[in-house]
Amino acid sequence: MRRRAFDILASGVGLVVVVVLIVAGALALWGNSYVDSNVHNQLAEQQIFFPPKAAFAHPMPGTEITAAMIPSVSQYAGEQLLTGAQAEAWADHFIAIHLSEMPYHGVYALISTAARAKPKDTALAALEQTSFQGTTLRGLLLEAYGFSKMGTVLLWGAIAAFVLAFVMLVLVGLGFRHARVTPPEAELLAPHIA
Repeated sequence: MRRRAFDILASGVGLVVVVVLIVAGALALWGNSYVDSNVHNQLAEQQIFFPPKAAFAHPMPGTEITAAMIPSVSQYAGEQLLTGAQAEAWADHFIAIHLSEMPYHGVYALISTAARAKPKDTALAALEQTSFQGTTLRGLLLEAYGFSKMGTVLLWGAIAAFVLAFVMLVLVGLGFRHARVTPPEAELLAPHIA
């Protein structure tokens, strides 16, 4: 096979790879944008706000703010919950802590079992309802957090695809340049004669 023909063929295939990488990067970028806006819009509708900065001044067990919440929740003091990171902080470091302080550590299955065993116990029924609501909200917020992480992965995938497309484009350019300067009669795997 002629070296020039091989260079043109390999560079042509490389050009197809560049196009595929650019399309993949664009789709990943669109996916990231879609996920970010969807998570933001869904969380904005919930109208959840972090407690104000003053609430973190005197944390005490059994109150709205405990000392365990300060490292992860206080950074968002007073803000509306709009991002996946905020959803994770609220779910794992606010709701989960309050659930753990409840009887049965707030585990819905345990409270529900106890409530079924004592159907006339209104306090246990109220505790079951509170646990159900807290557990459900926590799960929904963690789902928003999970989707936001998928959006981040899509963003990094888009960046990688664009970088690889650029590198491949440089190699394609070098391949076409090499084809232009290679003598037409040069063979690809011709033995070198000394």
